[in-house]
Amino acid sequence: MSHTESAGARLTLDLWHPNCWAIEATDRTDGGILAHTVQQTAQSPTASVNGVFTAYGATKSAVEDCLDAVRASSHAGEIQELQARVGHKRDAPGTVVRQFLLEYDPGELVCPTLLEHGFVHSAPVRIEDGRERWQVSFTGERPEIQPALEAVEADADADVSVESIVTPDSDTERSVGGLRTDSLTPAQRRAFEAAREAGYYQWPRGISVRELAAEMDISKTTLLEHLRTAESKLLDPE
Repeated sequence: MSHTESAGARLTLDLWHPNCWAIEATDRTDGGILAHTVQQTAQSPTASVNGVFTAYGATKSAVEDCLDAVRASSHAGEIQELQARVGHKRDAPGTVVRQFLLEYDPGELVCPTLLEHGFVHSAPVRIEDGRERWQVSFTGERPEIQPALEAVEADADADVSVESIVTPDSDTERSVGGLRTDSLTPAQRRAFEAAREAGYYQWPRGISVRELAAEMDISKTTLLEHLRTAESKLLDPE
């Protein structure tokens, strides 16, 4: 298969990286953030960037708590809230939404690292429970995906797992929902099955990590460790 025929896989990435105000804010609150666009404020690699974002949640207090957490972050500038447009179709989940502008340091962006290694951003980034959910297309060939992901992790000091992948030769989504769990430990299998049954792998998610951890009576950190390890085993192309 030629490079042109095998390139173009589409992936959904679950990602964490340090010094991110949105990750910090959503990890500490029940609100979520949708990242729409980011633009540099000046033609300089060291200039700050302006982004358009939407904070969302099930209640007004959840959204306000999330915005307060953004304001308190040392990695974020001043929030400038945007007036809601009459008749504008809401493009974020949640019962309550508030759109805002924010200026911050471009050195804390992970997008350039993803682009450098062939992952092209194709949709707004959704941040919930201290994790970012990226929809990307990969410009290389299928066997190059795993090395490229490892390079992103190394360069951005990030933690990345693959939620789903669609390759041009299959036209079907290979996701955690339909894979065998033989390779998992009992704890990993329980966590994975609980997450799947509760709608954690649906879009939008049917349950948050915090809620699922409470239902399973384990810590959020332990649950995430089980899920990430399980996903890594299940999605290993070998």
